[in-house]
This record gives sequence, C-alpha cells and structure tokens, in this order.
Amino acid sequence: MVKARKYVVKKHFQGVPKRDDFEVVEQELPPLKDGEILAKAEYISVDPYLRAYNGRNKVPYDQFSFQVAIVTESKNPDYPVGTRVVSHKGWRDYTIMSPNSKAADPNERVYKLPDLQGLSPSLGVGAVGMPGVTAYFGFLDICKPKAGETVVVTGAAGAVGSLVGQIAKIKGCRVIGFAGSDDKVQWLEKELGFDRAFNYKTVDVLKSLKEAAPNGVDCYFDNVGGEISSVILSQMNDYGRTSVCGSISAYNEDPKQMPKATIIQPALVFRQLKVEGFLVWRWDGRWHEAFADLVAWIKSGKLKTREHVTEGFDKLYDAFVGMLAGENTGKAVVKV
Repeated sequence: MVKARKYVVKKHFQGVPKRDDFEVVEQELPPLKDGEILAKAEYISVDPYLRAYNGRNKVPYDQFSFQVAIVTESKNPDYPVGTRVVSHKGWRDYTIMSPNSKAADPNERVYKLPDLQGLSPSLGVGAVGMPGVTAYFGFLDICKPKAGETVVVTGAAGAVGSLVGQIAKIKGCRVIGFAGSDDKVQWLEKELGFDRAFNYKTVDVLKSLKEAAPNGVDCYFDNVGGEISSVILSQMNDYGRTSVCGSISAYNEDPKQMPKATIIQPALVFRQLKVEGFLVWRWDGRWHEAFADLVAWIKSGKLKTREHVTEGFDKLYDAFVGMLAGENTGKAVVKV
C-alpha cells in the first residue's frame, strides 16, 4: 500500500496566500485497476494562475498545477514503469492516473513527456510544457508578429514572458521588456537578447518606452495588467495587437476593491487596436506543434531557458509565495 501526500486548499486566499490556507493530507492509495498507472512526482510547477483561480473554486480543493512524474507501477502496457508523464495533478507526491481515458476536462488529461532530446525533464512543466505553449500560441496566433515590428513584454523575466521575448527575436522583431529588478533587466538584455529592458519599479515607464520605441509599439504581450498596461497601450501604432495572458499585478488584491488604471478606450478606438485575452486550452490538441519548435529552438541555442528550482515537497508553499513576489527569474519549479 502506497501512502501519498497532497496539499489541500482549505480557505480562499485573502491577499498573499498564507501557509495555514493549506493542509497537507496523507492518504493510502488503493491497488491499481487495469489501465491505471502509479506515478511519483519529480517536478511540480508553481505558477501565477494558481492564485488567479483560487477564488473560482469551492474550498476545500486539491491544489492543482502541472507536474512531471515517473511511472513506478503500471497496469497499462502503453505506460510501462519508468515512463515519464505530464499531468495537472498538482501538489501531490504519488498519484494514480488513467492515461488512456478521454477526459472531457483537459485538466484531467495525462500525456507522455515530449521527447526532450536529452534536455532536463523539468522543462515538461516549463518551456516545453504549459508555459511554453502559452508563450508560443498566445504570442504567435494572437499578435501575428511580422519581422521588423516592435514587441513589448511585461513580466518579461517570468516563465512565459522570457519565452515570448525570445520567440519575438526569432521572428525578427525588436523586443522591449519590463521586469521587476535590475538583475532581471541585465539577464534579459545580456543573455536573452532583448533589445531593451527596464525595471518598472525604478523608471518612468512612459518616458522609457518613448525613448526605446520612438516609432511606437506594434505588439504587446501583457502578463501584468494595471497602469503599466494602460501606458503601453497608449504608445501603440495603428492596428496594434495585444495578447492578454494575465494580470499578476492584481492577483493578491481584494476582488471588491480592485486597483484602478487609466482608461484604455481612447487608444483602442483611435489606434484601432486589437486586444484579446486567452486560455491555453484554446489550442488543446495542438500542443505537440509548439513542443516540436520549442525543443528545436532550445537545442539550436536560439531559445535559452532558466529555472528557479526549489527542492523539497515541503517547500511548495514557499516556492509559490516567492514566485508571486517575483523572487524567481525564469520558470519557478519544485524538485520533489
């Protein structure tokens, strides 16, 4: 009999999530049925959307997120022991899964870790996982960038933003990033090849943007929302395209007293802008297309990945709150 541990969310978060909002529960797992596998988590992801979705779920609920796990016992011939799988089973160490079941809910699906050609399996929850697909389709399908255009990315040193900026460079664009520390700015410019990067906490965003993009902005990938987004939208060119991935600047705010920002309608109307939000499940069934390009770009050196790794199942909460505070550069992941 295998004993499994999982994090259960007991309360809706008020502001920054607190440790006692979670409870670690131990359970004995039943014997496997035909078609099932038992998998042990290796890498568990912590992402901003975990905070954003908290208020949308009834408590208590098991804390979901993506994880890479290795099959330790199998009654499914397609998934022998030693196979690595990716699932949305979240903050738990052992999980029984039915990988061949055609679950209607994409959150319930299990797939084999893509062929990473010798790269770290942890990329299965990062650049060659949900964040990679988010960057790939969310930018390319919505913004439809053209070579020579100017692209702005906020949250540019995070898991998604750092990939968007590099994909934009691969597509021949000029890239400007905003991040939350001088170290992140250095990383974006010196290592990832962003044309310009700024610490939004210490610069005048409008002045910096006008200096870096005197001819305006064509594409904007928005991870943060808030006043900075209103400023960037005001600097966009006619027929500019904005892909809205998230609003991390307000995730910890009281939903009844959300922060206010300058209205954006004048820019939308007079510049005839397109602003489109998305969920990554829109491209369900096409993730493999992104994975193939992303692996090729990483192997060729065109796309650089960086991970902020925290070790230990008992450190999941710390990694989550640290990520929300911007302590990570690149993808925040927990090695179990």
